[in-house]
Amino acid sequence: MKRKIITIDQDKCIGCRLCVNACREGAIGMENGKAKLLRDDYCDGLGNCLPVCPVNAISFEEREAAAYNEDAVKENMEKKEKLPCGCPGTQSGTIEKKDCNIPETANVSRRQSELSQWPVQIKLVPANAPYFEGAHLLVAADCAAYACGNFHKDFIKGRITVIGCPKLDNTDYSEKLTAILENNNIKSITVARMEVPCCAGIEEAVKCALKNSGKIIPWSIKVMTIDGGIKEA
Repeated sequence: MKRKIITIDQDKCIGCRLCVNACREGAIGMENGKAKLLRDDYCDGLGNCLPVCPVNAISFEEREAAAYNEDAVKENMEKKEKLPCGCPGTQSGTIEKKDCNIPETANVSRRQSELSQWPVQIKLVPANAPYFEGAHLLVAADCAAYACGNFHKDFIKGRITVIGCPKLDNTDYSEKLTAILENNNIKSITVARMEVPCCAGIEEAVKCALKNSGKIIPWSIKVMTIDGGIKEA
């Protein structure tokens, strides 16, 4: 049947994922760092995704397309709800680096991120995610990135990043970290923590994981001061 459906200009798309989050039917996904219409029958043609695109990469076109299938959409969304925390954003994957330059007229600004994988929360990362194999691991207190202005360049670049807050999460990170070390060939570990006492929990979790794994892995600790300084532990 011929009907109105969205189309995404791949040359304009900057991979911001805003349309993915706006689509209530799960019709849009990411492929090679760009937004893509996954299936015609998931798109209801209402265009909730259009107004959120900062570079006007999404528009309507009228073409031959499968009819909107509410049952298929419902089944797809139910599958997503079975993911950890019911959130598609917890799916693990690598992040493709690309030019983040966008037109001056766009209402968003972006700088190059050094993050190479998702998710980053220690509680959410799968211990057997392929990006851990052969990785230089960064285990960071989540506040550290806010205290250090060059955190991406100085710490995240070239490393696989996991973050947490031992005070707020009230959980033992050593179990997950042990599993990561046991299941992968980790090349090195860098701990980035704040100078506040509660942040020692991140450091202790790494020490415990190293001991439990029985592996000898080079590791270092960097301590962020509240005023943005960095010192060795």
